[in-house]
This record gives sequence, C-alpha cells and structure tokens, in this order.
Amino acid sequence: MYPSAFEYFSPESVEDAIELLEKYSGDAKVLAGGQSLIPIMKLRLASFPYLIDITRIEGLRYIKESGNGLSMGSLVNTGELTESELVKRHLPILAETASQIADLQVRNMGTVGGNIVHGDPGNDLPATMMALDARFIIAGRGATRKVSASDFFVDSYQTAIEQNEILTHIEIPYPAAPWGGAYVKYKRRSGDFSLAAVACVVGIDGSGSILSAKIGLTSVAPAPMRCRDAENYLKGRKLGDTESEAAEEIIGAAADKIAASVDPPSDNYATSDFKRTILRIIAAEAIEKAYLRARGV
Repeated sequence: MYPSAFEYFSPESVEDAIELLEKYSGDAKVLAGGQSLIPIMKLRLASFPYLIDITRIEGLRYIKESGNGLSMGSLVNTGELTESELVKRHLPILAETASQIADLQVRNMGTVGGNIVHGDPGNDLPATMMALDARFIIAGRGATRKVSASDFFVDSYQTAIEQNEILTHIEIPYPAAPWGGAYVKYKRRSGDFSLAAVACVVGIDGSGSILSAKIGLTSVAPAPMRCRDAENYLKGRKLGDTESEAAEEIIGAAADKIAASVDPPSDNYATSDFKRTILRIIAAEAIEKAYLRARGV
C-alpha cells in the first residue's frame, strides 16, 4: 500500500522549518528518522498533505558534554546512542535502552527526537528520559522553551509540543554519584514492541541507603509515565545484600506498587492481568540491577 499524496519540503534551518509549519498549520508533519511516521502513512492509518523533512538541518546531530551532563541534538539516531563513548561512560542506561529498540536498521535510521515526539506509548526512550530527568528544548517562532521529560508526554501520541514547534535538543543531567540505572523490557520476540518495560535510576549514599529513585514505565498506560509511589517508597530504604529476605521484601513491595499503578488494556498480545504480572517481575529486576550497579557490583 502507498501513502496518500503529499508535498515534500526539506528546509535547511530550524527557522525555515518553523515557517513552513506555520504556513501549513494543522496539515504539516515533521519528518526526522521516519521509522514510525512512514509505516503509518503507508498503511494509511494517517495522512498529511505536507511533510517537512528536517534531516538536512545542521547542528541538530551531536552528543557532547555540557556542564554537569550530556547534551544531544534531536537528529542523533538511536544507533549512535549505543556506540557513543560519552553515553556509555556517563549514562549507560541510555545506551542499554537504545540497544533494545527494534532492530539494527531501525536504530540506524530512527532519531532520538522522532522517538520522543511521536508519543507512542510503547516507545523505549521516553521511560528512560523520565528516569534521567531529561529536559527537552523546543523551538518555536522567535523563542525556545524547556519541558521536563516527566511533563512532556500527555496521552497516546500526544505530547507537550505545539503544532508549530520543533524539538531541537535534549539535556540530560548526570545523576549524583554513586548511582546506577537499568532498563528491562519484556517482549514476545526480537524487534517487537514491549508488553511492558521499566527504566529505573537509583542514587545511594555511602552506607547503601537509597537517596533517590526515578522509575519510568512504558507500554502499560496511554502514555509513558513515572511511578511516584514506588519512588517515594524506595527513598531512604537500604537494600544491602539484595539476596537477603529484607531486601527482597523491599524490592517486592516496590514492584507491587508499580504493578498496582497501571491498568493496561487487554489486546491480541496479552491480557491486562498478564501485563501487570510481567510488569511486576521486570520492575523487581530493574530495581535490583540499578541498585547493584550503584554499588559497583
């Protein structure tokens, strides 16, 4: 099947792209990597009279240190996250997440910005961006604004970005050391979207007590979400030996709170109860992995 006819534009600056978005307001769609957009257009699940391809805009494809964190352009492809030495050294959970996106071809074409802005409730990067307290820099006519990842995702395929705006950059602060992170995803087979996935970042003090916990969930709600109940529960807890009865109880209680926080719909892949069961299992795994990594284990 072929997409409906559309007019194609390839601006060379953010300003030109925004001008086109304003000119064709409501009828135009930004094209970055196209790994989500093109399939739904080919299936005619959506159609847009005008496509604005931003891939020729310079300055939107980089990864660098900026202050006490990493900054990256929205046109960085997800495959680059898995190869970047800066990402692997400073934010390994981000590389771990990117490595589980679809397959190699999709990772090498799909962009970080496209993965985020598409707003698919099953995409991988949003949960990790929330767990890392990422900030999204959005450009509009004559101004830019910052939106935290936790406030960006509104509903299925709906984000805080306005019709005439473009996500240009992402800022990710380094978590306070010592910290650890883990992204755990359950899927039926390689390349599939997940039935459930959990991103967990924990910071600890010298005695091993949890100073902070950030937990992002995907594929289990209309939009990617944080689980504040579990985060607050873990704060101040000390796991020590994660194989001890006390630690297992704490991890299990946190995983119970995560599973109880969602009501995923049943579909052709799994029932709602099965998804919650899976979520609890992988949540416990993500918490334990993140904690052990914070301890350097």
